[in-house]
Amino acid sequence: MGKRDDLIATYADDLKNKCGMEPDMDLLTKVTIGCGPAIYNADASTVASSQDSELETVKENFLMKKLGLADSPELMEAINKVVDVYGKSERNKYRAVVYYMLTKHFGKEAVYG
Repeated sequence: MGKRDDLIATYADDLKNKCGMEPDMDLLTKVTIGCGPAIYNADASTVASSQDSELETVKENFLMKKLGLADSPELMEAINKVVDVYGKSERNKYRAVVYYMLTKHFGKEAVYG
């Protein structure tokens, strides 16, 4: 197993134990790969959910560009819902886990087909 496999296992563990959901490992792997080299950078691999600018970046670069969703208040509501599920007090909210949950929320698994 490589470093990426180790990270995917960590993300799966977070989904199970912190978010209370059984991960679709195939989709989780594709979302993780889609994050690119950011997963190996301590700062870029997490989402700073207390920073509005960071949440705006998730909305614009992931939801709108990657998933192809139109800008609407629903996007930020979904991001906030995911942050709540992950746990506001959870310090390390992994980007791949947040993106995975958003992909599932909007039913956009086909983007990673």
